Amino acid sequence: MRIKAIDDKEKADEIRKKIKENNGYCPCVPEYAHNKDTKCMCKEFLGSPAGTECHCGLYIKVEE
Repeated sequence: MRIKAIDDKEKADEIRKKIKENNGYCPCVPEYAHNKDTKCMCKEFLGSPAGTECHCGLYIKVEE
């Protein structure tokens, strides 16, 4: 299994910009929930099965 960014470069760039503005945290996570588990790539996404897209939509897990 591998992780890849979405193919839509424009959308990916916008999400990356939001992550950077949010100090590396997923832009979908409220500030009060910022911790090591919600840093992009979040713990929940890393533990998810193939075919799963992360909360913000930047990454997807794919079978190789």
